[in-house]
Amino acid sequence: MSGMPSPVPFLDLKAALAEIRPEIDAAYARVMDSGRYIAGPEVDAFEAAFADFVGVRHALGVGNGLDALAIALEAIGVGPGDEVVVPAHTFIATWLAVSMVGATPVAAEPADGRYNLSAETVEPCLSPRTRAIMPVHLYGEPVEMEPIMALAEARGVAVVEDAAQAHGALRNGRPCGSFGVAAGFSFYPGKNLGAFGDAGAVVADDPGLVDRMRRLRNYGSVARYEHETTGRNSRLDPLQAAFLSVRLARLAEWNARRARIAALYGEALDGVGDLLTPAVLPGNEPVWHLYVVRTGRRDALADHLAMAGIDTLIHYPKPVYRFDPYAAHGPGNATPADRLTAEILSLPIGPHLTDDDAQRVVDAVKSFFA
Repeated sequence: MSGMPSPVPFLDLKAALAEIRPEIDAAYARVMDSGRYIAGPEVDAFEAAFADFVGVRHALGVGNGLDALAIALEAIGVGPGDEVVVPAHTFIATWLAVSMVGATPVAAEPADGRYNLSAETVEPCLSPRTRAIMPVHLYGEPVEMEPIMALAEARGVAVVEDAAQAHGALRNGRPCGSFGVAAGFSFYPGKNLGAFGDAGAVVADDPGLVDRMRRLRNYGSVARYEHETTGRNSRLDPLQAAFLSVRLARLAEWNARRARIAALYGEALDGVGDLLTPAVLPGNEPVWHLYVVRTGRRDALADHLAMAGIDTLIHYPKPVYRFDPYAAHGPGNATPADRLTAEILSLPIGPHLTDDDAQRVVDAVKSFFA
């Protein structure tokens, strides 16, 4: 209709491309002209830059974030008969990685008033079969890692971080992904550091572990036609590596833009109705992959915002143990994760959300509760 304001997108990927289009076009031409479309210097360069960014010695590009987690688990020896503690509230890929190596996921509930698990919610889940804990830095908010690392050390279990949403997030000045024995990252296009298709990386310090992961991503081989073990085909291709190198150079700036929008939301929406804005733990520097609020009137608020032309999403609509493949892992009674997922709503956020559109979101939320 004429005169209607344009919609507020949840995330504007086209605007992101427009900002870096010359660099992306140059990267595309460089890779196409090279004739090297698997492995090679583009992948090596990105892996080195990303390892430095995360504060670890090694990064290995892989096909996607799910493969990154599964490769890390397999490389540390997790397999059938083992248990891995995972959050009840996360994307299903966290659990699928455990299933892919034949282990059993054990759900830890979110900590009271938070979206992430904590050492207190993890500890009751540990058993003699526990081989690893897989905390997820959900929505770009770091998990309180120090107590989890201490708990893992005391119990003799490994920590593998799911950092798929936490590119650049810091916990007491330390990058997410640098705490555990390994960490998996996703470069799905909507992530803070996103490719133009599926891609991921697994990071670690230990050279022996890195060697095993390198073999697992490439048919069990590090040299052509020499296969020391079984493996899979999960390699970051040079084109995506070149694109990711361009976007990595902008990541700190784009994360800062997200933080500015989150600050605007937090200040403007604090105390509005029954709306709960995200709490940030002391020592955390989130990267605001998502800005997730809570309200007992979630569905009505989402409808109201849709009528105002504002896109919202729900990340995630139910705990993983409420999906059919994992129904046997969930309790019959209502859980903290059930209550959380009934109330959460993700508001638009991204480095290319304009101040005017952010203010439209604020005004529409306030008008709903007025």
